[in-house]
Amino acid sequence: MTSSYATPVSFVRGAVDTELTAFAAERRAELLEIGPELEPAMEALEAMLTGGKRLRPAFCYWGWRGAGGTDVPGIYTAAASLEFLQACALIHDDVIDNSDTRRGLPATHKRLEGLHRRSGWSGGGAAFGQGAAILIGDLCLAWSDQMYAASELPLKALHDGRGPFDRMRTEVMAGQYLDMLEQVRGAESVEASLRVMHYKAAKYTVERPLHLGAALAGRADDLTPVYTAYGLPLGIAFQLRDDVLGVFGDPEQTGKPAGDDLREGKRTLIVAETLERAPAADSARFRRLLGDPGLTPGDVEWMRGVTTECGALAACERRIDDYVGQAADALDSDLIDDEARRSLADLIVAATAREH
Repeated sequence: MTSSYATPVSFVRGAVDTELTAFAAERRAELLEIGPELEPAMEALEAMLTGGKRLRPAFCYWGWRGAGGTDVPGIYTAAASLEFLQACALIHDDVIDNSDTRRGLPATHKRLEGLHRRSGWSGGGAAFGQGAAILIGDLCLAWSDQMYAASELPLKALHDGRGPFDRMRTEVMAGQYLDMLEQVRGAESVEASLRVMHYKAAKYTVERPLHLGAALAGRADDLTPVYTAYGLPLGIAFQLRDDVLGVFGDPEQTGKPAGDDLREGKRTLIVAETLERAPAADSARFRRLLGDPGLTPGDVEWMRGVTTECGALAACERRIDDYVGQAADALDSDLIDDEARRSLADLIVAATAREH
């Protein structure tokens, strides 16, 4: 059994990247056989695959190892398939939020909008970019399934893994819909924010990848409760950290303009906490500014100040600490392989670090 080195994420990342590169190269050849016009779409898809922290494959892999799985090539292929699902979710999410950037680069729909503009094609460039991005996201979803099925794991293992694999895809789409719904409802409660986080982030990012690893190793029955006790609180802590960075993060680290979540009007938990805790006049102004794409740096700085002064930022940090503690406590189980337990403990830090 191979021993881990560096961090649990970097240990998995190299093999996952190799699998993604090989699979994407095969799909690229298939697309270009259909027509050379598809090359810009494939380039946009490949750009989405090159970034990211690879957390979902890491949780899947260490879920497998925690269940006694050995270091075989097939687990990297199955784990890597989750990156295509992630690419689908991010591409569609950027269309829904009308985000300009992703990881410091133009979002997929903006990239294709630019292609339309440079080519001098007829019609609206924005509509073309959005439509093309939706199709590229759909392609990622299809290829996620194809890559999972093509891994070299035994057929019974892949069959056993189908349950968490399929539920994960259903839950992230349902969570995205709930997120959209809360936006248009103007939801401001902490409870509503937590429900969205539960399905859109916690289950999808941590819990289900762990369940998938356990199921592929034939240990779903005994390890699913343990991985849930670890995965759900860690997944919420991960999303909470992401939400805090969406307001206070350094653009050099986040790849997005400062305060971008405020311009997009995201109804995150830190926003809900701010609206509940801030004085009435500040809360009313914060509410008016939220979702204004024309927010100035001064507006963003004022909103950050309100969030800090009313105690919302500190409340979110306490929640993160509480959830991290719950996840750490769940690892105190003799059902998990020792090396995997250490790696899962390190993944708590990787998922909730103050800088991503």
